[in-house]
Amino acid sequence: MVDVSWMDATTLARSIRNRDVSAVEAVAACLSRVERVNPALNAVVTLDAERALARARDCDLRLAAGEYAGPLAGVPALLKDCHETAGMRTTAGSPLLRNYVPAHDGVVARRLREAGAIILGKTNVSELLTDLQTTNPIFGRTNNPWNLDRTPGGSSGGAAAAVAAGLAPLDIGSDIGGSIRVPAHCCGVFGLKPTELRVPNAGHIPDLPGYVRTTRVMNCIGPLARSLDDLELALRVIAGPDASDPDVPPAPLPAISPPPLDGLRIAVASTFPGLPADAATRATIERLAASLERHGARVEARLPEIDFEELLTTRAALRSIVRMLIEPPAGGPPSAEDYFRILQRRDEIIATWERYFATVDALICPVMMIPAFEHRARGGDVPLDGESASYDLLAGYCRPFNLTGHPVVTLPAGSSPEGLPIGVQLVGARWSESRLLGIAQSMAATNPEVAFRRPPGY
Repeated sequence: MVDVSWMDATTLARSIRNRDVSAVEAVAACLSRVERVNPALNAVVTLDAERALARARDCDLRLAAGEYAGPLAGVPALLKDCHETAGMRTTAGSPLLRNYVPAHDGVVARRLREAGAIILGKTNVSELLTDLQTTNPIFGRTNNPWNLDRTPGGSSGGAAAAVAAGLAPLDIGSDIGGSIRVPAHCCGVFGLKPTELRVPNAGHIPDLPGYVRTTRVMNCIGPLARSLDDLELALRVIAGPDASDPDVPPAPLPAISPPPLDGLRIAVASTFPGLPADAATRATIERLAASLERHGARVEARLPEIDFEELLTTRAALRSIVRMLIEPPAGGPPSAEDYFRILQRRDEIIATWERYFATVDALICPVMMIPAFEHRARGGDVPLDGESASYDLLAGYCRPFNLTGHPVVTLPAGSSPEGLPIGVQLVGARWSESRLLGIAQSMAATNPEVAFRRPPGY
């Protein structure tokens, strides 16, 4: 059997098309690795091995007959346990959905299958996707492959841990407050939070099945992978309009062309106003900035003139007001004027960032103020360089871009003194995913630190 565990999806898809590796070999190798590695991680919580192997056999027959079976034909993939999958348990980590088995695929699962991917199973999440750690009452806690005593992040922590540990080359997560970016940072993989509404939300939980749909802004669905090529490949598969989600526009996704770094305008921020970052995180960004400058980029330390505290409070207020409209508090629900006033302020904030991105090609900033931290109760303070920082602000670098809907590529770019991975955010104008991925590829081509590394022992 060929060991395909560390191939990226792009390479594996090509190998399967060329018949160098069979789909059955690829799926069997990943299933074997899940059996060996997953007990210590608890990243994969539902496995659909028999159907995966059956679909792999069918894929091999189609390829042998000369059929085109899709850009991901035969490639094993996992899905965050919030994407509805026909005939496969989908819980979002909630006891309310412990036995929920959808009758139909959501958009993401359907598009993966149509592209030929073989869905192996589901990866763990925080309960209803509400925490930056990955634990829930059904499946328990997921551990970080870099250090089992530390969190893989959340809420897509199972996805990031599985990809980092070689259980599958690709997983599709979601992000309403850092839930792709924080796990990618904690586990040292690549992640993409696309522009808001680039990928349809239909079939994503929350919202709970059968309830009114409230997740209309800020939530973004995107891939976690071990290569930038895979982020592009996955995005092209899952993005675009769908009849089930009429909010999604037919926005173009141009071909990626890595630009020369020489002359690029790159803004760099090692911290945001009011948000700390530990010394290792700041040093990672400073090294990245120095590398960019050596290759001719015009690097400047400049952020938009905006109240960063208001970014966080506006995002929190928008989420809160939606909840109160559905479940009014004792004093009554907020008014329509309250709701539309927040949306109007959001539009103004988006416009400020868009004007900023008209003057720079991208912004580099932290994902989180510290690397992966030790498992702990939610809330309180976390240690930061001998001091402490609020748990509630851990995702403070991520949340502004959920409020504004800007796309973000998360890049592994360094490591802490303890050897833990440190990621950075590469942020750009709305709908600029192709441009961002091209810049990221140019950075990776000129800086060996911008790369996936296997966790020790894997």
